[in-house]
Parts: sequence; structure tokens; C-alpha cells
Amino acid sequence: MLRNLKKYVLVPAMALAATATTLVVATTPADAAVISVRVNGTLAARNGAANWFTQTRKIKNKQKVTVTCKVSGQYLRGNIRRTAQWDRTALGDFISHAYVSGNPKLPTCVITPPPPAPAPVPTPVVAAPVATVPMGPTGTMTNEQFLAASIPAAQQSQRDTRVPTSVTLAQAILESGWGRSSLSANDRNFFGMKCFNNVSGAYAAGCHAYSTQECNAAGVCSTTVATFRTYATSAASFTDHGMALKNLARYAAAFNYTTNPNQFVAEVHKGGYATDPLYTTKLVNLMTKYNLYQYDLAL
Repeated sequence: MLRNLKKYVLVPAMALAATATTLVVATTPADAAVISVRVNGTLAARNGAANWFTQTRKIKNKQKVTVTCKVSGQYLRGNIRRTAQWDRTALGDFISHAYVSGNPKLPTCVITPPPPAPAPVPTPVVAAPVATVPMGPTGTMTNEQFLAASIPAAQQSQRDTRVPTSVTLAQAILESGWGRSSLSANDRNFFGMKCFNNVSGAYAAGCHAYSTQECNAAGVCSTTVATFRTYATSAASFTDHGMALKNLARYAAAFNYTTNPNQFVAEVHKGGYATDPLYTTKLVNLMTKYNLYQYDLAL
């Protein structure tokens, strides 16, 4: 159905996921939980409740960690469970509860706001407009920022359509070149969704012609011109992608494998999503390299 508009060199793998680690909880007084760490590698503690926050330290083998309270953060599938709970340590950083063996009852962290700053002296300077946080990926992000911004939309697509989050993320990365292709940067089309007979469909705002490459069954590729969908928001692109896979009969076989992302991708490829003979291999490599499976929801 589509091809990348431009090849991109992928930045080396980002440290987005905790390593294979198991935490064992020891019995302690009710006001604290002392956790003995048993690791096959090392466990990354971070300064926020998600893998894209800065790593503060590595928790070594069998090191005891005192946790004080819990917060809600990034949903992870760990060695022990799938959860959005993160535990705050006595040092103030966070570890994912998905790797904690046992289930200590921790209170919810209470964040004490800092004291208000002194009121500034009024001046006749016109205030600059407040910058807004982008709701979804854009064409000006680093690879790490692009992935972090794409996860919420991909997980919502999984809730709505059952398309695995890992598949959506891998296709967005591959099809848009981490959001830097002209189609994604200018028209918010992160999946190369095409217009047919110049009809954009229910979720797109219009159509835009671009040069692209198509490959035949023998793997011979040639340059051609095709019209692609344009979107008012990045969220609309993710919605359109998920609904197309869900509603088009040629992709129906993929939904027998919603808990097997690698086979799901293979069935989508067979259904004609892309003409590249290596399309399945490229997506599976991305899902493995960046451990995109950790973002799949347990539905």
C-alpha cells in the first residue's frame, strides 16, 4: 500500500527500557518496603516515572532498595507483571513496579509544591506567547522524542482497533523516517496512507501528490507519483491507520494474531500494505531493536 518517501539512517538504539531484571520484596515494617534486587543485568532507576526520563543510577546485583510510595507513570510489561505503577525510592528516583517481585502496599506519593516565587515587578513589556506542548509527534523531534510522543496515540489505536501498539510504532518509524519525511513533516501523514481516486477518506483533510517508489513481485522498484492523505492533526493519522487495518477485509487475517506482533506484521504485509519484499523483516527488526513490544497493552 505504501513505501517510504525517503531512506533514513536510524540513530543507534535508545536506552528506553529497563533490562531483564527481577526485584524480590523482603518483609519490613509497614512504613517502608525494603527490596532485595536479584538481577540478570542491571536495573535503571530514573528521575521520572517513564523510560524516557534520565537514568539516575544503576541498581546492582542484590542491592537493597528502600521504596517509599508509588505513582502512576508509563505502562510497562516487565518480568513480573504489566503495570503503570512506578515506585519512588528513598533517594527520590523511580523504578518500574513491573519488575518488582511481590506486591507491597505502598501509599500514593504526595508531591509537595515548591513555595511560590516572589511576584515580579510589573513592566510594560508585552508577554511572549506561551509555547504549547505538541500533542503527538512532529517533524522536528529527535528519535527519542518522536517515540515518546507517538506512544499515547499508538496505545489509543490499540484500544480502539486491537492493532498492537508495537506494530503501529514500528510502521510510524519506518514509513515516516522518524517523522522527518516531507509527507509526515508537512502533512502529518506518518503511515504513507494514500488517496484513492483523489478521495481522502473519513479522517484526512485532503490529498497531496508526491514522488514515491513502488516494487513489483520480483522486487524491482521504480519511481512513480502518487497522492497521499493529509491530516489536520497527528492523532488523525494514527486513527486513520488503525481503522484502515481494522476495516479492510484484506487485513482480516492479521487480527488472528493480535498478541503476536511479528505475525500480525507478516499478515498485513501479505494483505498488500507495502510492495517492499523486505517490509516484514524491517518492521520486526525495529520492534526488536527498540523493544517496542513493551508498549503493547494487555486487552
